[in-house]
Amino acid sequence: MIERDDMTFPFAEYQRRIAELRQRIAERHLDAVVITDPENITYLTDYQTTGYSFFQALVVPLEKEPFMITRALEDSNVWARTWVELTRPYPDTGDAIQMLVDALREFGLNDKRIGYERNSYFFPAYHQDCIHTSLKDGKLLDCFGIVEEGRICKSPVEIEVMQRAAVAAEAGMRAGLEACLPGVTENEIGAAISAAMFRAGGETPAVMPYVTSGPRTMIGHATWEGRTVQPGEHVFLEVGGCYRRYHAALMRTAILGEMSDAMHEAQETMKRALDAIHTVVQPGMTVSDVDNLVRKIISDNKVGARLITRSGYSIGIAFPPSWDEGYIISMKQGNSAILKEGMTFHMIPWMWGVEGDKTCGISDTIVITADGCRSLFNLERDFTVKPEAGKKSDCIPLQSARKSGEGEKAKKDKQGKQDPKDQSQDQAVSPV
Repeated sequence: MIERDDMTFPFAEYQRRIAELRQRIAERHLDAVVITDPENITYLTDYQTTGYSFFQALVVPLEKEPFMITRALEDSNVWARTWVELTRPYPDTGDAIQMLVDALREFGLNDKRIGYERNSYFFPAYHQDCIHTSLKDGKLLDCFGIVEEGRICKSPVEIEVMQRAAVAAEAGMRAGLEACLPGVTENEIGAAISAAMFRAGGETPAVMPYVTSGPRTMIGHATWEGRTVQPGEHVFLEVGGCYRRYHAALMRTAILGEMSDAMHEAQETMKRALDAIHTVVQPGMTVSDVDNLVRKIISDNKVGARLITRSGYSIGIAFPPSWDEGYIISMKQGNSAILKEGMTFHMIPWMWGVEGDKTCGISDTIVITADGCRSLFNLERDFTVKPEAGKKSDCIPLQSARKSGEGEKAKKDKQGKQDPKDQSQDQAVSPV
């Protein structure tokens, strides 16, 4: 391992992660593991690239030096970002799996017990078939989850990085709520959120913000599609800030008009759920206990809304297509996993189908502490209500206003460029 001081975390943090992984390798009676999940590679080495659709792997032997297999172009990310000393890059015309097999032979691992992430999105079946047929002297065993065991509880320095992601997310959400006005398109709201996140130090998130308005809020995981927000409608926003691939996310709702009794009940119901989370949730509880707590509160409403999903999920390192770690832990019934200090969750007591045609949300990213939990955010939970935006007479669609402004400007420009002869004629016929 190359000791360096320009990575996301102190070098000792990566040494700890590798040492704890090796303990788990030994417990499973393996000689090495082949890690292909991008989030796991980042966790162990600080390596990241948007080119993760090409095969890449980190091989961690029980005792010898780890090494990486990457596409030749991505090899630059190893040297620029990580502590890894040994790489075996393959060209675009090469065979990635053959390079992996050759490297395992080179480092004396071809006849050993090797773990691999069988359920990794980035180690497809045809690649697994190739390595099984090529590496006949060794024994290949599924070790899916071996890295995630270390990822699930965040260290203090990881929480600090997630706090920076939360700063970006909160800045984006504030800008998005401010941008919610009649005549504005969902795209423009999304642009305001994104610009504010990036100005606040945020980096490219695994998912761009979700922005839907009016009837489109009933569409799951939809985001902006150019729709113009109308007076009296509501806007649902979900924003995930990112810093060094770590994420923090939150939901909020804006109402462009007077708040109805149904939307007020929805707001208060979600606030009660979040208050219960912050009052009750602590280490030692099961995931199922937390889900039941939230689900019972959300279900007790008179506005026809439901919590149709899990009530939360682990959040942390992520690459597209999703910012959550829900495959590690999701808040759902029957999950007996125990909450521990350092776990981080996006808690989503959102409400789908208020009065049958509206979805709204208030959510929070929390960290489990020694005796409870705390939020990574400081943003007001109440809906952002803009009563003055509910009247159609007060609303000039933004696109029309722009066209009108452009037309006036063109008229003035034309007048400014008028022939002097024409100007004198105009003056002659004008009344004094």
